[in-house]
Formats: sequence, C-alpha cells, structure tokens
Amino acid sequence: MAFGIRKQELEQWKEKVTNGEITFLTHFWYDARFPYYTTVTKVGCSDLEKLLA
Repeated sequence: MAFGIRKQELEQWKEKVTNGEITFLTHFWYDARFPYYTTVTKVGCSDLEKLLA
C-alpha cells in the first residue's frame, strides 16, 4: 500500500515523465512481505535513451 503522496503530486510526476524529464518520486510504503522497508523511490522518463545515459 502506498501512502504519503497526494494525487496532485502523482499527476505532476507523470507529466514530467511524459515531457521527457528524469524525475524521482519517493513515498511511504507498507507491505507485510517487506517489513524492514518503509519507503519506495520510483524514477521515470519517457526518453529511455536519456534515462539509460
């Protein structure tokens, strides 16, 4: 379950990804299978060559 992020923040992250920006999103996370981890960071970019470089 993800929490600690507002819908508007997620929409802004998606827009940046779509525009070809390399952008990060960190939010709180709870999953009983991984009790020692409390956050997750996602990186996104629609330009895969840029992201790989």
